[in-house]
Amino acid sequence: MASFSRTSSSLFLLLTSLLFTISEAKEILVGGKSDAWSIPPSSSSQTTQLLNQWAESTRFRIGDTLVWKYDAEKDSVLEVSKQDYETCNTSRPIKEHKDGNTRVSLGRAGPFYFISGAKGHCEKGQKLIVVVLSPRGDRFLGISPAPSPAEIDGPAVAPTSGASSLRGGLVVAFGLLLVLGLF
Repeated sequence: MASFSRTSSSLFLLLTSLLFTISEAKEILVGGKSDAWSIPPSSSSQTTQLLNQWAESTRFRIGDTLVWKYDAEKDSVLEVSKQDYETCNTSRPIKEHKDGNTRVSLGRAGPFYFISGAKGHCEKGQKLIVVVLSPRGDRFLGISPAPSPAEIDGPAVAPTSGASSLRGGLVVAFGLLLVLGLF
């Protein structure tokens, strides 16, 4: 009977740790640094994609919060439609943020489109597409941004999966089972 109780406790701890590892919402600083929301350093097609390259290498989940840091007197963040993203149209944003410390909660799976509200900044590459994973951890496959002409010539970026997060949770759970099984 004691063995069954210990096994039940171990299983409960395993499932609890796995749940917290997989479903933990995060605050994510856009671009990975406080000065990332700015005009890219040059106008070459490679540098205008810096924010989107960062976004492609980052896993976003429902409940995560994006954080922008910028000078509120000189810039803003606009959430826009795909069409307005592609044309850098600042006249009809879905949401407008001007506080210099913008936080946007990602409340659904799929793409989110953001551009700078400062005149001419979007045209110079200050824009971002974020794709939020579905609750099951699958990549959203419905809409993807059209590649720029320079991107077509380069190699394709390999897709990422949710396996690394799951693997980390399983390692923690296995370690707990091992420790509990030894005592």
